[in-house]
Amino acid sequence: HLRFHGTATAECQHLVEQRQRIAHAALGATRNGPQRGRLDTLLCNAGIASKHLVVNCPEEAWQQIIDTNLTGTYRCMTAAVNDMMPQGGGSIVVIGSFAGLQGTNGQAAYAASKAGLIGLVKTAAREWGPLNIRVNMVCPGWQQTRIAGDSFPTGDRLDDHVLGRVSNLADVS
Repeated sequence: HLRFHGTATAECQHLVEQRQRIAHAALGATRNGPQRGRLDTLLCNAGIASKHLVVNCPEEAWQQIIDTNLTGTYRCMTAAVNDMMPQGGGSIVVIGSFAGLQGTNGQAAYAASKAGLIGLVKTAAREWGPLNIRVNMVCPGWQQTRIAGDSFPTGDRLDDHVLGRVSNLADVS
């Protein structure tokens, strides 16, 4: 339960409730499909980033990235597990990032959010594994996307990549 002082209390509580309703509504859409009533797999793939060094990352940008990449995943996972427990199990797959393992120049909030996902996924896997709910993360490495932008590694910045090059979508799929 959240506790805040002052006028922000109602606003924060409203945002939390609104975001929870959105997560439950998205999951509710699965209940009307061919496997009505079952949620067997959840794929969490949301991700946004910004280009800011740690020292000058605006608070608003930081919070939006953490809310989307980490908190949004948490909300979807916890909503899904409530459907998966009574049916005897399921699978949750979270798309992480190499940035969460190593950090990335100019993408502090993104790297922090993806590092947070590592802890979230490991904890959920331990807690929900005995309930036959598998929780796994895939960290596909650098992909040439809008999020990567000019942070995309080249040349000597590829020393820590096992392949010695960035992967491509065919490698990942």
